[in-house]
Amino acid sequence: MVIKETGRKNRIPFNQRLFLSVFTIFLGFVICFFLFQYHWEKGFAQEKLNIVLSNYNYQLYRYSQNTDPLGKVVDHFIRDIPQKDLRVTIIDPSGNVLFDNSGTEEYDNHNDRPEIKKARMFNEGFAIRSSSSTGQRYFYSASNIGDYIYRTALPYDLNVKKLLSIDKGFIYFIIVMTLVFFFVFSHFTFSIGRTISKLRDFAYNIDKGVIPETEYIFPNDELGDISQNIVTLYHRQQKAKNDLSMEREKLVKHFQYSKEGFAMFSATGKENLSNILFIQFINIISDIRIHQADEAIEVPELEEIRTFIHKNINNQKHKKKVLRESLTIDKDGKIFLIECLLFLNNSYEISINDISRQEEETRMKRQLTQNIAHELKTPVSSIQGYLETILSNPDLPADKREFFLERCFSQSSRLTHLLRDISVLNRLDEASNMFDLTDISIPNLVKEIEKESAKKMEEKGISSEVILPGNPVIHGNYSLLYSIFQNLYDNAIAYAGENIHITLNCYKEDPNFYYFSFSDTGVGISEDHINRIFERFYRLDKGRSRKIGGTGLGLSIVKNGVNFHRGQISAKSTPGKGLTFFFTLKRKYKYTFAQENAEKNGSDSFRKSGNYFFKWIGCSISPPEYQYPTVCATITS
Repeated sequence: MVIKETGRKNRIPFNQRLFLSVFTIFLGFVICFFLFQYHWEKGFAQEKLNIVLSNYNYQLYRYSQNTDPLGKVVDHFIRDIPQKDLRVTIIDPSGNVLFDNSGTEEYDNHNDRPEIKKARMFNEGFAIRSSSSTGQRYFYSASNIGDYIYRTALPYDLNVKKLLSIDKGFIYFIIVMTLVFFFVFSHFTFSIGRTISKLRDFAYNIDKGVIPETEYIFPNDELGDISQNIVTLYHRQQKAKNDLSMEREKLVKHFQYSKEGFAMFSATGKENLSNILFIQFINIISDIRIHQADEAIEVPELEEIRTFIHKNINNQKHKKKVLRESLTIDKDGKIFLIECLLFLNNSYEISINDISRQEEETRMKRQLTQNIAHELKTPVSSIQGYLETILSNPDLPADKREFFLERCFSQSSRLTHLLRDISVLNRLDEASNMFDLTDISIPNLVKEIEKESAKKMEEKGISSEVILPGNPVIHGNYSLLYSIFQNLYDNAIAYAGENIHITLNCYKEDPNFYYFSFSDTGVGISEDHINRIFERFYRLDKGRSRKIGGTGLGLSIVKNGVNFHRGQISAKSTPGKGLTFFFTLKRKYKYTFAQENAEKNGSDSFRKSGNYFFKWIGCSISPPEYQYPTVCATITS
């Protein structure tokens, strides 16, 4: 990894490599063009000088046609031309020098001279070389006229060099164009380099997991537009990824905290996702210890699910819709509903739901319905029988008629109480948030109950004692609190016996609860019945209960009323020594600014968020759920 990073640091940037490669190609092209043009210009200059000297050769030929000696002819020729330093040579077909005005007396055969060779072959030839005769450098031009070579030469001095020099205009043009190309292309590659560098940094930050905090601004060109689109698409992809991750996290959390076991599998049966409850439930169902969700499909109890999957996983008809199969298993006193969904891509999910409670509730509702029907049947049948007797016997004595009517009224009152108690229980089960809450003084409430029950207690010789130190106040529903204590008194009066003593005691309090006990010194009940006395319509002595007129719902109303006020209730009894109920009721919370705000907004608005109470802690921090300016309370459920 270090070598890779070092290589990256030492690597030439792309824009520089692009510039160097293209500029090198351009420079190579310019050099080639320059060399070609240079040679062409140089050759052109030599051709021009050669043409001039070639004309001299032909003029010399015409002059030589006179009968004058060659020396005199040459002198006359040179006087007629501007180049007075012109060297003139005449060579015969054998290569011997017939005449030369350089002053040299001895000459070698000249057929081996380059300009002579060219003239012998092409009639014209020129060369720049040093003379072997004089040792001086010349520009030679030779013409083949009738196999005789007429050669003229100019000393290769400054004047000749000037004549042979090339036009430097094209050199300056090439230099200027090269510089223009250099600056324009360098600017272009620099712009590309900035864009690519930003893209490289962007990709590097992404690779390192560092999300860029600054916006990337690219040049206003096509490459910049493409780069900006890449960055925009990345941010969109990241946002979609984050949203998807959040949704996935929510889904995973939902599965983890779900009350049903859940597992998802690939088409090959490999686990993709599962929660803890799935393993727990599958181990309850299976007699074989299961450690991984992948092993669940092999459990013998899931044979029906396994057959369903194997039958449909490669079925072409399955490709058109999602298939579903369910199975109910009763194991070790628990009832599980197992459902399997087979998706279009052959992946599948299995959910295990513990429906024991639902089944129990269904059973209890069925039993409750039967009990209600049974309880309603007795008073209705009695009323119907008494009225039928009265209607069928017009001459019935007045005292008998009055007796039957009193019995009808008694049974109708019992029916009214039964319907009232059923209505209270239904409200507690289904609409507990509809009860109004106020501050209730328990001593005042108990005094009213004792006044109403005084006559019955006096008839049975029952005495009572109320011990409520500190004047306990409950923030709750008056009718439910009244029903709690009223039913406790009614239960003791009806079933505990005569000449007993009743004691209501608030024996403890803490910052959250009041602790009450309600006891009597009556007959008590056996241990077999103590755990069932709070069940609806449960009676120890059904015949005696109906004779007394009870509905069998009193203690059930007591338990539900205590639960509504966030308390708990239990009972303790010893046959022959009485019955004692222990229960708690939530204390009234201390008055806070939160309550003041809630009351300004309406008392219901303070209670609608799940019937939460506030516990004073002496702070000045507002709970985020309520957003009060200064609240000195925390929420406790």
